[in-house]
Amino acid sequence: MSELSVVEGGAEDGTPVPDSDENRRQVLYWRLLARLFDPEEQASLESASVAVVEDIGLPVALLDPAASVDSVVQRHPELAAEFDGLMTPEPDADGERDRAAEVRRAALASKVLLNVFSTGSGTVTAEQLARWQSDAGWLERALGCRPGDLRGGRGGAGRAGAGVSPTGTGVGTPAPDLSRLIPEIGPELGSIEAGLVQRMHLREVLADPALASRLTPSMSLIEQLLRDKNNLSGVALANAKALIRRYVDEVTEVLRTQVEKASVGELDRSVPPKRVFRNLDLNRTIWKNLTNWDPEEERLYVDRLYYRHTSRKTTPQRLIVVVDQSGSMVDSMVNCTILASIFAGLPKVDVHLIAYDTQALDLTPWAHDPFETLLRTQLGGGTDGTVAMALAQPKIAEPRNTVVVWISDFYEWRTDELFESMAAIHRSGAKFIPVGSVTSSGRGSVNPWFREKFKDLGTPVISGHIKKLVHELKTFLT
Repeated sequence: MSELSVVEGGAEDGTPVPDSDENRRQVLYWRLLARLFDPEEQASLESASVAVVEDIGLPVALLDPAASVDSVVQRHPELAAEFDGLMTPEPDADGERDRAAEVRRAALASKVLLNVFSTGSGTVTAEQLARWQSDAGWLERALGCRPGDLRGGRGGAGRAGAGVSPTGTGVGTPAPDLSRLIPEIGPELGSIEAGLVQRMHLREVLADPALASRLTPSMSLIEQLLRDKNNLSGVALANAKALIRRYVDEVTEVLRTQVEKASVGELDRSVPPKRVFRNLDLNRTIWKNLTNWDPEEERLYVDRLYYRHTSRKTTPQRLIVVVDQSGSMVDSMVNCTILASIFAGLPKVDVHLIAYDTQALDLTPWAHDPFETLLRTQLGGGTDGTVAMALAQPKIAEPRNTVVVWISDFYEWRTDELFESMAAIHRSGAKFIPVGSVTSSGRGSVNPWFREKFKDLGTPVISGHIKKLVHELKTFLT
C-alpha cells in the first residue's frame, strides 16, 4: 500500500498527524483497484475496508461483490438518493473539503464501479446480465444521467462537468467526478454489455420463456438477436421478436417526443381559424369588446368572438433515408429505422427507406413499422454504396422538396464513383445530409477521405447523438 496521507502542518513538535479520513478513502480505492486488476482477494485490504465501512455507518454489503446495488438499496432504501449524482459532486460553498463526506462517497462509488467494470469470465446467465444492466443503470444515475442514457437506446445525453479519474487516490485528490469522461464511459459500457451478451448461450435462454422474461432489451442484445434471427425458430424466435418489439417501442417513444418538439411549423394565417370553443381566444375577445362594457349593469356585451390560429404551414416533402447495414453500423441502422418510421407518420412527409451492404434493399413499404423493417434487414457483409444510389436517385422527382439522409461510415469500395453521384444530388438542389453515426452514445468513425470531400462540398458529415439529425430534419421539413 502507498504511504498514508497526512494533513498539512502537524503537531506542535512538528510531527505530522495522520489524516484518518484521507487514509480511509485511500484504503477503499486501493481495494477497488486490487479487485479490478486481480481476482485474488487481498485479505489486509478487505479487512481494512470492512473496518472503514462499519466506522462510517454504511452496510458491509457494499463490499460484497456478489450483491447488486439493487439488493443493497432494497435493504437500505435511504442510500438510493446518495447514488444520484454521486460522481458529479457539487463544490462546497466555503471551498473547504468535507473529508468525511468524501469517504462515504468513495465507499458508494467503489461499489458501483466494481460491479460494472469487474465482469469476470465464463458463461453469463440471463440473471447475471439483468443484474449487470441494473448496476450499469445505477452508474449512469451516479453520473447524473438516466438509466440507459450512456449505453444507448432509450435515453438522451447525460450532463457534463469537470472531473478526474477514479484512480486518483493521492493526497488532496477530491472524490471521483467522472462526468467529463461521459463521452468515453458510454461506449465502454456498451462494449462491456455486448461482451456479456456474447458470453450467453442466447439461443438456450430464448428457448426458455422463464429465462427470456429476465432479459432487458438493449442495443447490444438487439444487435445479437438481429444477427441470429435466421437461426431461431419456434419459442426462441417468438421470444426474440418480443424483445425486439419491446426495445423498438421504448426507443420510438423517446424519439417521437424529440421529433414532436422539433417538428412544429409556423402558423399559417392564410387559413381561417376554426370557430370551435377550444380555439376561443378569451383574452383577446374581452380586450376587443371592452368598449361595450355597461357599468350600470356591470355586464360586457360581446359583438365578436376571436379565435386562435392553429393551422401550421406544411409543405409536401420527400425524405429518402439510406442506411448502411454493414456490421459497423448496427446502432445507426436501428435508430434510423425507427426515426424514419416516425417521420413517415407525420402529415405530408413522403418517406423512403433503403438499406444496403453489397446489395441494396428497398424497405419503403415497411417504413412505417420499424419492427417489420428490422426483421427484414440482414446485418453484416461489405459495403457498396453505388447499389443503394441506383435505388435512391430515381426517387428524387422534385429536388427542391427532397432531402437525402445517407448514414454510413463511408468505407467504400468505389469511392470516387459514389462521391460524384452524391455531389450530383447536392448540385441538383436536393438537401443531402451525410451522417457518420446516429447512435445514442455518439461514437462512430468516418472515412477521412469522405469527411474532407463532404466538407469541401459544403455538406459536412453529422456525427454524434441522434438529436443532431432530428434537428437537421426539422429545419428542412418544417
